[in-house]
Amino acid sequence: MLPDVWLYEFMNSQELKDSVEERRSPEQSDAKSNRTRGRSLPEWCTFAIALFLVGTVIGLVIYDGLTQPADPPILSITSEGLIREEYGQFYVPFQIVNRGGETASSVRISAKLLEKGEIRESGNQQIDFLSRGETKEGAFIFSLDPRKSDLILRVTGYQIP
Repeated sequence: MLPDVWLYEFMNSQELKDSVEERRSPEQSDAKSNRTRGRSLPEWCTFAIALFLVGTVIGLVIYDGLTQPADPPILSITSEGLIREEYGQFYVPFQIVNRGGETASSVRISAKLLEKGEIRESGNQQIDFLSRGETKEGAFIFSLDPRKSDLILRVTGYQIP
């Protein structure tokens, strides 16, 4: 007999399988028998719960994508808070809202104080990220009293990420 043929016959012999089975611990034998029996009830319950959760998340993402409008960002800015004075500076709070269907990035805002049609003071800000339906708040700081001037707040631009 050739050595390769002898090794092949030995590896496939029942004698080898029996000797390996005798050397296994009881835990290993139980694990093998569990694998051949199928899944236990707790495993099936865990699988069902995980499958339900993954399916729900996928369904919500699809639903959100189909039902939300794909309108461009619609940005509005308001100044509805109390103007406060601290150490000779005037803080003008503002609130900006994205009412559109898409996210806006690099949102630029400007504020101007006008007296008799002339710009007395101005300021600019940039908001990095404003998703749909999101509201952010901030404040412009002026050295002149904005209550004695015309305050103009406006969004000057944005980018689509």
